Amino acid sequence: MIPNHIDLPGSPWPVLPPGIHLATLAEVEMRFASNPKRRVQFSGFVAALSSLRGAGCRRAFLDGSFVTAKPRPGDYDACWDPTGVDPSFLDPVLLTFENNRAAQKAKYHGELFPSTIPADRAGTIFVEFFQVDRFTGAPKGIVAINLLADPMLNPTVTS
Repeated sequence: MIPNHIDLPGSPWPVLPPGIHLATLAEVEMRFASNPKRRVQFSGFVAALSSLRGAGCRRAFLDGSFVTAKPRPGDYDACWDPTGVDPSFLDPVLLTFENNRAAQKAKYHGELFPSTIPADRAGTIFVEFFQVDRFTGAPKGIVAINLLADPMLNPTVTS
């Protein structure tokens, strides 16, 4: 379940409370895909997760202004657990970081990184980096999605 936003003094928008909050894509959609721009971003996020799941990815984390109360976020930020991912099945765009991740933004409407690589010069990995508010340095929350169990990513079989 995704908790309510909290005010963080010094941050321009309310954020999720500290922690990793497990949610389904349906919960993310209901909570954050609240206008046309956010719906386009959400559809790109689902497409990226579908591609990642096809390569064996089990879990992803959603962050950025998309999970804040900002009315029109520019994109979303996410990272994914590389454990068990088969690079031969991975969309190469998900490992293309040149030109400020322009290829990722064009295809998936957001930015995605392996969760275990350094996000800053101090060596903070992305899954930890995303849990710090960039305006205040205070802890904040992110959303985790279990790609193996999420109904939106599971193919349905009809008879």
